[in-house]
Amino acid sequence: MDFGLVLQTDPPASQVVSLMRRAERNGFRYGWTFDSAVLWQEPFVIYSQILEHTQELHVGPMVTNPGTRTWEVTASTFATLNDMYGNRTVCGIGRGDSAMRVAGRAPNTLARLGEAIDVIRDLAEGREAQVDGNPLRIPWIKDGKLPVWMAAYGPKALALAGQKADGFILQLADPYLTEWMVKSVRQAAVEAGRDPAEITICVAAPAYVGDDLAHARDQCRWFGGMVGNHVADLVSRYGEHSSMVPEELTEYIKSRHGYDYSHHGRAGNPSADFVPDEIVDRFCLLGPAEAHVEKLRALRDLGVDQFAVYDMHDAKEAVIDAYGEHVIPAVNG
Repeated sequence: MDFGLVLQTDPPASQVVSLMRRAERNGFRYGWTFDSAVLWQEPFVIYSQILEHTQELHVGPMVTNPGTRTWEVTASTFATLNDMYGNRTVCGIGRGDSAMRVAGRAPNTLARLGEAIDVIRDLAEGREAQVDGNPLRIPWIKDGKLPVWMAAYGPKALALAGQKADGFILQLADPYLTEWMVKSVRQAAVEAGRDPAEITICVAAPAYVGDDLAHARDQCRWFGGMVGNHVADLVSRYGEHSSMVPEELTEYIKSRHGYDYSHHGRAGNPSADFVPDEIVDRFCLLGPAEAHVEKLRALRDLGVDQFAVYDMHDAKEAVIDAYGEHVIPAVNG
């Protein structure tokens, strides 16, 4: 199993680079960041520094979207980084939550997202693509490679990931829901004539190593609030008790009352006060290192290829080091 580190690009950027270097030294192979231009610093600028100061780490957004940048700009940016540092980028992409809503826009449609996946990949790998009805090719790209991994929760989005994406990003670590969603993605791949084994499965969630569960839960409760934004969209589309979406995912948001993006992805987020301990335990990895190893092995057995650690709490360095010393060797030993 591969491991990734997920950070917000809070200033100073040098701290983001330092944590990514620390992660690589501890056996992490991927470095991810949020991508929301109003809330945090521009990630693609920081990726160049991460790549410059690491040897093999692959970097990318978790996740970008088709609406905040034109598709040829996104493709050219990835291709430039790949040309400078080797093919060490991954395009994580979704409909857009914070990046779009903070700017007063609605998330992108799945149709637009599906088109963007094809266009961005083709352009970044040097092929011609149709952009706004016009044929376009970036002529300087040689031997470009850009895997595109799609984030999804709902049935239509999961199907799209199986039809088009090179990887599937699931932002929660509940084994039951992971199994259900991975099956949905793989079934869609089969129906589209693809080999489901070629789709990389990435689960991303907060991890907090330690014996004080109450403190760990408080540090990671924000994650249930963040996931709740996407779940609320699903409930709005499919209803509260739809057979299309498991109640194990939707039940907990009944007490949700709005969301303030100024605290997005941060410990102590007051918009996450509706999230019960049970959801924090199910969605995150908490407790001593042995508990992390046990859950990660269960996820690996469900077909998960990478676990990406959301490192937004008061023990960033400690978790990176604990994973490097205890968790990663035990899972992969």
